[in-house]
Amino acid sequence: MSILAIDIGGTGVKYALWEAEALTGNGSFVTPATWEQMKAGLKATLHNLASCSQEPIEAVTISVPGAVDSEAGIIGGYSAIPYIHRMPFVAELTDLLGKPVFVENDANCAGLAEAFYGAAKGAKSAVSFIIGSGIGGAVVLEGKLVKGQSLFGGEFGYMLTENGQTLSELASPVHAAKRYSTQKGLVPGITGRELFDLAATGDPLAQQEVQQLHRALAIGIYNVCLVVDPEVVCLGGGLSRRKDLLAPVQDQLRLLQQQHHSEDQQITVKICQFQQDANLIGAVANYYLRKEQA
Repeated sequence: MSILAIDIGGTGVKYALWEAEALTGNGSFVTPATWEQMKAGLKATLHNLASCSQEPIEAVTISVPGAVDSEAGIIGGYSAIPYIHRMPFVAELTDLLGKPVFVENDANCAGLAEAFYGAAKGAKSAVSFIIGSGIGGAVVLEGKLVKGQSLFGGEFGYMLTENGQTLSELASPVHAAKRYSTQKGLVPGITGRELFDLAATGDPLAQQEVQQLHRALAIGIYNVCLVVDPEVVCLGGGLSRRKDLLAPVQDQLRLLQQQHHSEDQQITVKICQFQQDANLIGAVANYYLRKEQA
């Protein structure tokens, strides 16, 4: 049997079949403008992949942005895809596709991918920080997601850090690049990647923003580890592709531990193993997790 994994994002919808413990038949299409168009695209995807699959497709599992109530099959919160929120998402797709449908938040899926198959495989406890335009995250304890009563478990981006600013404001490369651009009067502004490139050339303001990002991320990790004390902390998202991310964050963590006399606390930070396929693989992990709990 195979599983259809789908990752719905603000600009694109990715999909693949999970067969023999691997993704196959990967593809994508542009995120539709309406729910009816989205349903048509998903139905066509299921039909096309079913026709070329060696095994019957037993279920559809989906990664989406927003505050996902997996039990109710409804997506709360907000995202760049407004029509998926506050409607019977899973019920409508189950009727449409004729398959069991499962849904989970995209950052949670990324965390599940690392916990079940990636950098935190085998660990009894793991947290993931997914770094992009904001900071998402996931907490996985004893093989289960910890989402909380309001579905805010793992929403590390809302955490308050220095000067009352949120972790997303200080540790996101997008926000850091915007601050740099504003101070330099650059229109249009630079990207996060360009900010790091400028810092590498010795630009003092860029270096200041990058250092602040590293420190803010370290503060976020430090605070979460004091609550959860996980075996592994995974860093994912676009920023995690940079080879110069891990070492300065670890340096900042050691400094915080020295300052606050918590050197005995073991904090193991790793870069996520999965990048562009993380949400698809995590959606599969969510399917198996939900099936096990049923």
